[in-house]
Amino acid sequence: MNTGKPMSDDEWEALERSANGTFWTYLGCKLVEWDGRQVVITLDVQPHHLNLIGILHGGVHSSLLDNAMGLAAMASRPQEKVVTAVLNVHFVSPIRTGLATVTAEIVHSTRKGITAQGRIMDADGRLGSIGTGSFRVT
Repeated sequence: MNTGKPMSDDEWEALERSANGTFWTYLGCKLVEWDGRQVVITLDVQPHHLNLIGILHGGVHSSLLDNAMGLAAMASRPQEKVVTAVLNVHFVSPIRTGLATVTAEIVHSTRKGITAQGRIMDADGRLGSIGTGSFRVT
């Protein structure tokens, strides 16, 4: 159930401006694609994103999935606020360096809740992690 129209280009630009200087930009996320139900973001993995054994930190995986799924949820309800209620992450294989691509999409929506799923792929197309998120519409 989508109670409104997907975000317009102007709304996306306003959202990107408001994200400047937040955790989003601190991580280095880049919005690549969106279509109202799916969002694609990327991260150029840098040494500060890695844990002590040289792979992408689990917290970065979680943050990327939360950001991408949250954007998909926000895009589906541009006139409302959405917040993460539940975030589940399954770590599948290590990501070391290069471009990580996160794809997220809405799988279910009700008046007060949105469920999304996401996945992170490394630069070679290997699955790094998958996640699901439940978002509360406030």
